[in-house]
Amino acid sequence: MTVRAVSVPFSALSALDVYAVARLRQQVFVVEQACPYPDLDGRDLEDGTRHVLLLDDSASSGLLGYARVLDDGDVWRIGRVLLDPSARGRGLADVVMRTALSTCPGRDVVLDAQSPLARWYATFGFVGDGPEFVEDGIPHLPMRLRV
Repeated sequence: MTVRAVSVPFSALSALDVYAVARLRQQVFVVEQACPYPDLDGRDLEDGTRHVLLLDDSASSGLLGYARVLDDGDVWRIGRVLLDPSARGRGLADVVMRTALSTCPGRDVVLDAQSPLARWYATFGFVGDGPEFVEDGIPHLPMRLRV
């Protein structure tokens, strides 16, 4: 397996890349986690958005993981962090997060962690930044990484 992570703007994604990203986000968030939500929210297309793709050229779909980095003005926002079920348990999510963080210079980084994953995000320096809330039936914790 040859795994590599890239961070690119939407304009650098091929039609096949966009399909793979949408399919994986739907598979994990909508189907696996049973959270119907408006995934195509328009933010993927913004100039400041970066798409982190964890790729394995030897895999059938090629896409093993994903995260989205948004430019929210005074902060960066990381979201949509996920791995294909077949890629879990091998430390590959760390590669996705390190790549996402490498695209966030000079400003704090925020995210809304699914609460069971807050300890994992803390390994990257994130700390709680507000009260826990429930979204789509899943507890979340706002977190911040200060620069």
